Amino acid sequence: MQRYIQFADNLSAWFGKAFGWLVILMTVGMSYEVMVRYLFNNPTPWALDISFIMYGTLFMMGGAYTLSRGGHVRGDFLYRLWSDRTQARVDLALYFLFFFPGILALIFAGWKYAGRSWSYGEVSVNSPAGIPIYQFKTVIVAAGILLFIQGIAQVMRCILCIRTGTWPPLDWDVEETETILMKQITEETPHGPA
Repeated sequence: MQRYIQFADNLSAWFGKAFGWLVILMTVGMSYEVMVRYLFNNPTPWALDISFIMYGTLFMMGGAYTLSRGGHVRGDFLYRLWSDRTQARVDLALYFLFFFPGILALIFAGWKYAGRSWSYGEVSVNSPAGIPIYQFKTVIVAAGILLFIQGIAQVMRCILCIRTGTWPPLDWDVEETETILMKQITEETPHGPA
């Protein structure tokens, strides 16, 4: 199980980090748009569509990466009070009741949606530039498959936690600014924040 978990985590991390570079492309594209729109009074017909496509791709392809790092939102007000085994049992049930059916629906519906879009070379109707969007529809399927692979790893984490009583450690490479600041405060004052 550990080898599969590591494989899924590495795969999700690779895709998450690779698609994370879209932030830079979005920034450059939108900066260009602002410059030509306000300095030269010559807006582009494609900037809004491209920014939507890149943001949507970044958001969807980062889902499995976020899941692998435990970054998705949950109802922690109750969850954090439970023992690790109870958390794992609830998570395991929820993966099978909601996560996998939802992800499978995403994959199969996305497959039809993308197939139709590819068949007629769909372009954006919101833009006078007619930006092709059929390749973007394929991202729906790819993101679903990555989430499914990572979901299996999460189920294995739940099983390991139920067996051992503690959660297997998650890989982490990014930390919330709030967490970093709290660590700095507690390091500066030996008794915690005043």
